[in-house]
Amino acid sequence: MKYEGKNAVLELLKTDKTIDKILLRKNAQDALGRIFAEARAKGVRVQFADEKALDRESETGRHQGVIAYATDFVYADFDELLAPADTPRLVIVCDGIEDVHNLGSILRVAECVGASGVVIPKNKSAQVNESVMRISEGAANHIKIARVPGVNYAVDELKKNGYWVYALEAAGEDIYAADLTGDVALVIGGEDSGVGALTQKKCDKLVSLPMFGKINSLNASVALGVAAYEVVRQRKCPTKN
Repeated sequence: MKYEGKNAVLELLKTDKTIDKILLRKNAQDALGRIFAEARAKGVRVQFADEKALDRESETGRHQGVIAYATDFVYADFDELLAPADTPRLVIVCDGIEDVHNLGSILRVAECVGASGVVIPKNKSAQVNESVMRISEGAANHIKIARVPGVNYAVDELKKNGYWVYALEAAGEDIYAADLTGDVALVIGGEDSGVGALTQKKCDKLVSLPMFGKINSLNASVALGVAAYEVVRQRKCPTKN
């Protein structure tokens, strides 16, 4: 698997993944120079190349002067997200997130808020690839991502294991009125179709973000960011809910 871009490769170097080699722009400076130093310190082979060679190897067209070749992405076991924890758990469930930009941004949000993991279905969903890795700024390397047969299966299993499952939907109650202090799973749907009808019925509650403008909609990853940080806020300031 190829990892492209400065941040994605720097984050990759922090992991235990096997890196076959790093293709680096000649006369590397600044962040690229740091990548070279860290790669050498880990014993990773570095090969210098000109811009044309990097362009030919790039899958995304946005390599920023560096491409790393590593083992394929390894998904977590879904059971890992169901295991009991000493602190309240937060899991993000993606329903129909087919755009790689949205998935990458969702992974970045999930990692930043300290989520236990992210769940994606095996079908009708973007998967972790070079583009997702780059857009997530390497966050995909630091959070558990589990694939499941279907979103409804995931919702059922999460509820069996003590999670309260909330779907982000425009028809739901104001999220700021919901109690998000326990073990929480947030289900976020694709921008075109939203959360599936059956999945909505299986969730414990539908919640929404208040809208005050004329557009009345947010990008999926932005909506998740607002909702996820409300979970964080309630846990840090439980008396102010």
